[in-house]
Amino acid sequence: MIRKFKSSDIDAIMQIWIEENINAHSFISKEYWGKNYDYVKSVLPNAEIYVYTNNNEISGFIGLNSRYIEGIFVKSGSQNKGCGTALLNKAKHKNTQLTLNVYEKNLKAFNFYKKNGFKIMEENIDSETKEKEYLMMWKK
Repeated sequence: MIRKFKSSDIDAIMQIWIEENINAHSFISKEYWGKNYDYVKSVLPNAEIYVYTNNNEISGFIGLNSRYIEGIFVKSGSQNKGCGTALLNKAKHKNTQLTLNVYEKNLKAFNFYKKNGFKIMEENIDSETKEKEYLMMWKK
């Protein structure tokens, strides 16, 4: 089930955020994510967030800032079971166009977005991590 974020969800989604960033981005130091944890926790509630629950447990979430996907995060044990696709489809249903940035080395995420109709619009270097990333766009 997908529902809107509640303030009581913050600790659960931040746990998913930190674990899955570390898992998906082995090419970026764990310290980078740790240094950004408090900042993300403070600004995350300003985004439009939807959580995916299974038996009242949060399995994943998507954060939107207007038509920009800040991120889709799914717990390791819940990946490849439709959670991320359901969250992305929720965003697609609400919008006619979406954009996001994804690291070139995050092949799993890049391939997920490509499979779901996103196209590369630009290649950039992330100023903080110095990693190559793609700006991708989906249009209805």
